[in-house]
Amino acid sequence: MSDFYLVRDDGFHPFDATQDGAEPVSLAPDVDPASLGDYLGHDLLAIEFPSFSDGRGFTLARLLREKGYKGRLRAVGGLIADQYAMARRVGFDEVRISAALAQRQPQEQWLYRADWQQWDHRSRLAG
Repeated sequence: MSDFYLVRDDGFHPFDATQDGAEPVSLAPDVDPASLGDYLGHDLLAIEFPSFSDGRGFTLARLLREKGYKGRLRAVGGLIADQYAMARRVGFDEVRISAALAQRQPQEQWLYRADWQQWDHRSRLAG
């Protein structure tokens, strides 16, 4: 059993840091937004969420995508299944969760929110 899982739209994937190749650059939630341009050339960025109630990482992901970041964005830390759709909407590609959280919130709970594109209120307002 893996200590961590990566959650993607198709479910849980055992986390193996060696599969990432280079170590991801980790960004704390209090990183200066003005410095985000310094990270645009990295292939993989991990944004830390100290707890599920700290939403600063969502803003950082959105700002990175608006600045043109094309690499993989990973949310790491205190996210829960209910936040998966929001994470995907702001630009995260995946969420790393602990095995303990995977036990409490099984794959089905995360997959239930994997239809995040259908519930994008901004696209419905544009029409």
